[in-house]
Amino acid sequence: MAFTRIIGLDPGLQATGWGIVESDGLRLKHVAHGTVRSDAERSLSARLLMLHDGLMEILDEFTPHAAAVEETFVNKNPVSTLKLGQARGICLLAPALRGLVVMEYAPNHIKKAVVGVGHAGKQQVAAMIATLLPGVAIKGADAIDALAVAICHAHQRGPGAQRLAAAAGR
Repeated sequence: MAFTRIIGLDPGLQATGWGIVESDGLRLKHVAHGTVRSDAERSLSARLLMLHDGLMEILDEFTPHAAAVEETFVNKNPVSTLKLGQARGICLLAPALRGLVVMEYAPNHIKKAVVGVGHAGKQQVAAMIATLLPGVAIKGADAIDALAVAICHAHQRGPGAQRLAAAAGR
């Protein structure tokens, strides 16, 4: 089976995490990870453009085959929620502009797929990422979360999921 290169994105206006893994359905391999940052001193439109341009560079450099984005949770502060939603829109748009189908996953779904528990803490997710991608020094919570999104998507499309889809005639 050929590998699929998956980019996972953890949206944020100040910092959007990204992580890329390759999956052959059974194994995972780390490709790259990082964070795209925007300048808080700039206007909202300029910040969104910074995120867009940074993501487009990453997509062009690593040419993933699939993309997955963490769904937004609702904050108590509606202004923060709106800004996060706009950053998330950029995370959905950039891979779509490169012709990728973009899947979305709820935070609890991602945690359950990676750790086995939907309400796992950040430390548990980081520990499992270190187990699944041994020898990779991952810095930054945003990149860890993005790798978790990519791994979640890899698990969703793994051999078991493919067999179920084939049996259903998809």
